[in-house]
Amino acid sequence: QVQLVESGGGLVQAGGSLRLSCAASGRSVSNYAMGWFRQAPGKEREFVSAINSSGGMRYYAASVKGRFTISRDNTKSTVYLEMNSLKPEDTAVYYCAAGGWATAAPQYDYWGQGTQVTVSS
Repeated sequence: QVQLVESGGGLVQAGGSLRLSCAASGRSVSNYAMGWFRQAPGKEREFVSAINSSGGMRYYAASVKGRFTISRDNTKSTVYLEMNSLKPEDTAVYYCAAGGWATAAPQYDYWGQGTQVTVSS
């Protein structure tokens, strides 16, 4: 089993930055791709970004490309999401997940509880 715990969410003004962290425990995630998803009120969960097991491949949703950066430190079993130039439409609960190299949520086996990001205009 893998446990994932997100942190780093909060309230920020438009144009600001936040760095989310996702700490893994239990079974090692070094062989898993890791992803970030988000879910805004009344909307479905959507893909944000993914990184493969080695960290050499990264993929971003069009809506965040150029503003968000995903990274991982396998020595710390932690994945990060650096978010810059935040917009009010980025407001959502952000979830990290461990699983396959994919943009579809069902391809991920383990999920964190989420961290709230609120961007004020």
